[in-house]
Amino acid sequence: MPDNEIVRDSNGAQLNDGDSVTLIKDLKVKGTSETIKRGTMVKGIRLNGNPGEIEANTKQVKGLVLKTEFVKKA
Repeated sequence: MPDNEIVRDSNGAQLNDGDSVTLIKDLKVKGTSETIKRGTMVKGIRLNGNPGEIEANTKQVKGLVLKTEFVKKA
């Protein structure tokens, strides 16, 4: 990922690999019947080179890609 691309959460806080984030909205997971509830903490995120997305694992879903507009830094 180029150094000039900064990934930011819904509040504008910078996100880095390994950070923890909290969901600010209930999200339905495509391809499953799972809904991840608002307030769920996701630990150990990974940046994937796209400034609008992060990768994460939750108890329900592994290999999840989240849009940064739906998370805030914990």
